Amino acid sequence: MVPALLSLSLSRLGLWALALILVLGLLKFIRLLVRRQFLAKAMGSFPGPPTHWLFGHALEIQQTGSLDKVVSWAHQFPYAHPLWFGQFLGFLNIYEPDYAKAVYSRGDPKAPDVYNYFLQWIGKGLLVLDGPTWFQHRKLLTPGFHYDVLKPYVKVFADSTHTMLDKWEEKARKDKSFDIFSDVGHMALDSLMKCTFGKGNSGLGHRDHNYYLAVSDLTLLMQQRIASLQYHNDFIYWLTPHGRRFLRACQVAHDHTDQVIRERKAALQDEKEQKKIQNRRHLDFLDILLGARDENGIKLSDADLRAEVDTFMFEGHDTTTSGISWFLYCMALNPEHQHRCREEVREILGDRDSFQWDDLGKMTYLTMCIKESLRLYPPVPQVYRQLSKPVSFVDGRSLPAGSLVSLHIYALHRNSAVWPDPEVFDPLRFSPENVTGHHPFAFMPFSAGPRNCIGQQFAMNEMKVVAALCLLRFEFAVDPLQPPIKLLQLVLRSKNGIYLHLKPLGSGTEK
Repeated sequence: MVPALLSLSLSRLGLWALALILVLGLLKFIRLLVRRQFLAKAMGSFPGPPTHWLFGHALEIQQTGSLDKVVSWAHQFPYAHPLWFGQFLGFLNIYEPDYAKAVYSRGDPKAPDVYNYFLQWIGKGLLVLDGPTWFQHRKLLTPGFHYDVLKPYVKVFADSTHTMLDKWEEKARKDKSFDIFSDVGHMALDSLMKCTFGKGNSGLGHRDHNYYLAVSDLTLLMQQRIASLQYHNDFIYWLTPHGRRFLRACQVAHDHTDQVIRERKAALQDEKEQKKIQNRRHLDFLDILLGARDENGIKLSDADLRAEVDTFMFEGHDTTTSGISWFLYCMALNPEHQHRCREEVREILGDRDSFQWDDLGKMTYLTMCIKESLRLYPPVPQVYRQLSKPVSFVDGRSLPAGSLVSLHIYALHRNSAVWPDPEVFDPLRFSPENVTGHHPFAFMPFSAGPRNCIGQQFAMNEMKVVAALCLLRFEFAVDPLQPPIKLLQLVLRSKNGIYLHLKPLGSGTEK
């Protein structure tokens, strides 16, 4: 009798649980439908490319050549068009300066439908925060990018770059092309850990290499998740092989970050180490984070520390890796500009054997070439916002609060209505006389407005130092048999690497 009653109770419990799951699923589906109706109505005045009945534009976005596909859509639909990832996630995709200004001159938060996927990895750091907390963190972190802090980094950038270039000397002897992207990534991470987190001069160890691989994996998995309808639900995603791989990579990244913070905190407890830090002319970024206090004397919590460290470990090396690698590719494609940059750098250096802070401001033609490479190959090709209030655009169309906006920086930078002959590498676009005629929101490699990249000066300085040293040591040429295939993976990468031929210049070496 008792077993029969128990079996009946379990059966009823199972039915109740099933009914609850179905009701919750139905409510979720209704919510998705209501939101889809809102987003579709908000973008009703914007025509766009046809959508797949289930995947929206996601299938086309995942294909090779998707970046240039969006550029072709931009020709067809001036200003903006709807962009759907599946049937329930829709953005107004913009690529015109006045449209960009309408949204990015404000402080609207990042779109949670995209950036919430970052939370498991980088937590609530500056990238994803909004409102008063974002403002507080931005204020606390800004001193870490003051030029007095950045000055000594020139030598750090140079030391890490020389290590990479010595490796390239060995590879170049084989007289065949090789992929530069991975080596640039290791160099950028090495520089970041030295000047931002106080790492010594020993170079990347095994743990650092594992961190680099984990971050590469995370960026790939993040992009796949954003573009894949079936991965948008957390519960489903964590059950998939991709989701489990993401969690494993997060653990590697978190373990690395936690150890960096623990080691620095332990060092700060040591009196000798404290005196060393006090006697230093400049503090590194982690010192500034650990010592940061707001007007009420409140410092960053351990969770905030880890979030900001993880954010800058991601943003500080992956984007720079992309920028430097594509710059060297542009130099290889355009030998006349490569030669002119090299001559400028040699003239600045003279008979000295190292660069100084003041030299960076003299690299005018090199800077123009870097900016032109950032125009053609922006490290972050696409960013997203959610409107906190309605916006009206220059052509009279508008979007209500709650709408989602995608700024396609790659398409903006190749918009033929803004940039004549947009596919041509022309550094003179950024000459002093030409820059004055640019729309302030036509060139946005570091975003723009109040939420622009806090580390853009750091990144530009690193790119100048690395670019100058590379051009002094080598002549770069493309491998016509292995042209790079552009790939959007949060940052702009190449599906098959960036293969270049390097010719050592001997007497041009700067040591």
